[in-house]
Amino acid sequence: MDGTAPAIDTRLRPLLALRALRALFRNPQDTRQIFIIFRALRGRSGIRVFARFAATAAGQAVLAEKRDLLPRLEDRAALAALPDGSVGRAYLAFMEEEQLSAQGLVMISSQAEPEILPPEMERFRNRMRDAHDLTHILTGYGRDPLGELCLLAFMNRHSRQLGQLLIVLSSLKRVPRAGRAAIWQAWRQGKAARWFPGLDFEALLPRPLDEVRRELNVMPPSRYRAIVA
Repeated sequence: MDGTAPAIDTRLRPLLALRALRALFRNPQDTRQIFIIFRALRGRSGIRVFARFAATAAGQAVLAEKRDLLPRLEDRAALAALPDGSVGRAYLAFMEEEQLSAQGLVMISSQAEPEILPPEMERFRNRMRDAHDLTHILTGYGRDPLGELCLLAFMNRHSRQLGQLLIVLSSLKRVPRAGRAAIWQAWRQGKAARWFPGLDFEALLPRPLDEVRRELNVMPPSRYRAIVA
């Protein structure tokens, strides 16, 4: 071992992404394809987002403390002890209603091609993976197909990830006009909101959800809610 940091693959692989996209459209439950698309089209976006994260107060604390979000999200007893109306209680209710586990995304992502990253960058990548269902709570978008597309559009304003954009744009023709309006609203609201990757998610868990949304400038997803209602 010479201590050299592992090289990060920043090549764009559009053909791989398109094959994975076709597989995803054939079987929307095959969420492993999403991770393949993201990796194939990330380019240098991951490096740029990590650098911005590492410059934030929350990012510096996470990296200095070698903090992992997953154990906090898996501790259902601790989440249940949080106040009514808190982010953590809303997250717990969401996970139980949807019969989800925070470990589920770990298992799905592990099926993608393995990759060696610098430890701090891997910690950040895992953090954002584990926070996915938490971003559902913060934004108000559900796990139905339209909700997932809206969340991708919202988060794309934060990540600038071409894979997210490919999925959203390729799905528009499959969505009714009202759904496209909801996706466009999510895109605009993502731009207006505070930058999610730099959030101290752990500190948000005990706080009132409505208060956190106001602080983050997350507006109600009115067009999406009108459809799912």
